[in-house]
Amino acid sequence: MKTLTPQIVSEKFYRKLSGGKIKCLLCRHYCELKEGQTGVCGVNKNESGQLVNLVYGKVAALNIDPIEKKPLYHFLPGTTALSLGTVGCNMQCSFCQNWQISQEKTILQKDFVSPKQIVDLALKYKAKSIAYTYNEPTIFYPYARDIALEAKTHGIKNVFVTNGIESIEVVKDMPGIIDAANVDFKAYDEAYYRRELKAPFTVRETLRLMKQVGLWVEVTTLIIPGINDAPEHLKKIAGFIARNLGTETPWHLSAFHPDYKMQDRSATSVTTLEQAYDIAVKAGLKFVYVGNVGLRKNITYCPHCHQALIERVGYQILSNKITDGKCPYCQTKIPGIWN
Repeated sequence: MKTLTPQIVSEKFYRKLSGGKIKCLLCRHYCELKEGQTGVCGVNKNESGQLVNLVYGKVAALNIDPIEKKPLYHFLPGTTALSLGTVGCNMQCSFCQNWQISQEKTILQKDFVSPKQIVDLALKYKAKSIAYTYNEPTIFYPYARDIALEAKTHGIKNVFVTNGIESIEVVKDMPGIIDAANVDFKAYDEAYYRRELKAPFTVRETLRLMKQVGLWVEVTTLIIPGINDAPEHLKKIAGFIARNLGTETPWHLSAFHPDYKMQDRSATSVTTLEQAYDIAVKAGLKFVYVGNVGLRKNITYCPHCHQALIERVGYQILSNKITDGKCPYCQTKIPGIWN
């Protein structure tokens, strides 16, 4: 391995301004950076009037995960993803479960890991996809993009696990490069995004655009007591998904557990998760899943004949009856990417 030279980002992802300033186009913060200044993510910097991605090739976390852990349930079920992330993030969530890297600005990694080396690892471990995850991947999109393009030459798919504040420019660049995304819809509350997450409330626009450009999209909401667990709040998110993304869009409902700076709230109750599930179903959503509490509400049913098609326990697939993307009982097409 060689020592990293910071990566100069393609000019399609930043714009030169007057006085040596530049505008970063990687996320919806659209940071305007003076010479030597770094964006809110801490990893994209103006150096001599060029945008430099300081974490290009600097991997902070690397694992082989079940694709169900992302969570993606309608995307290559039963396969594994080579998952990677860097330091830095464009949000400041007080409940972040990966805060050790996402809220870290210091780049400690000494070695450079090339896109080809990442793909070679995916091939070695027979991963069917590469997942850009753990921290917010749009802040290292130049690196993820190069990995994804290399992966495509070997038939490996690529997925984003994201907070949904990608720039318009990044999302429009994704077709043919990124295949699927799981997007966190954290709350239906602009003030909450700006006050608590320190980010713009653009997740709705991102979701719509991802669907428009042809990505497979699944949505996750971490249900936090006293923040977004009120029935009226959950109805807004469910209604948005149904109206704007389609009732076939999977919605994952996850339980909150105290972490990082949010230690003052109790874990999400099973009752709350079951109420959220019922709200989603009443909104017309056909594929609703409750994760990380051991409930059996993570089975994929045919929306037409209601037969169980994929049965899961945790991240393990017990059975998958979907054949050629269809229900074997009634031949209804089941939305997703199955091979």
